[in-house]
Amino acid sequence: MASDAPKPYHHGHLRQALIDAAVAEVEAVGPAALSLREIARRAGVSHGAPAHHFRDKAGVFTAIATEAFRLAGRTIGPVAQGPYGFLDGGSAYIGFALAHPGHFAVMLRPDLYHDDDPELSLARDEAFQILYGSAADLDGLPPGADVTGLVLAGWSLAHGFATLWLNGNLKDRTGPAPADVADQLRDGVIRLGRALEQQRGDQ
Repeated sequence: MASDAPKPYHHGHLRQALIDAAVAEVEAVGPAALSLREIARRAGVSHGAPAHHFRDKAGVFTAIATEAFRLAGRTIGPVAQGPYGFLDGGSAYIGFALAHPGHFAVMLRPDLYHDDDPELSLARDEAFQILYGSAADLDGLPPGADVTGLVLAGWSLAHGFATLWLNGNLKDRTGPAPADVADQLRDGVIRLGRALEQQRGDQ
């Protein structure tokens, strides 16, 4: 007699459970040591389930990266509004990275995943639209204006700080929490800007 008890996972829920397990595994051992068998163990499913859903590790990383860009967009988009949205968005980017280190470790590593995946491309494009749009608003420029320099500077600053913090490089060099160094970071950026203007004037 067939049982009417619900299965542990619906097909769609299993896929998400595997992604969650993969992210946890990345956080535990890093992308290089990711194991499909260990993902299955974490998710409590058969060892063949990850390969069935994602084919290989690149497929798993593609799913993580896609989710990462969507999460980043939902985190940054609401605050990256108005004339100073680019600055607030940078702070939100750091917050996203520290809250989701597994996603952050994968999302900007195209060597790990299928870079031409349509869902990934869409999620990434939407996230970058927030970045470029808020940069244009900060500079008071119309949509489509070239803000490459501003984007590179702001993105590098936020990404670099998040990476240094997550890798433990700022231990004993700053306060115990990222917010403790926010004023120091702003002061440093202002001083760098002044020095660059001075250097340009002296040349």
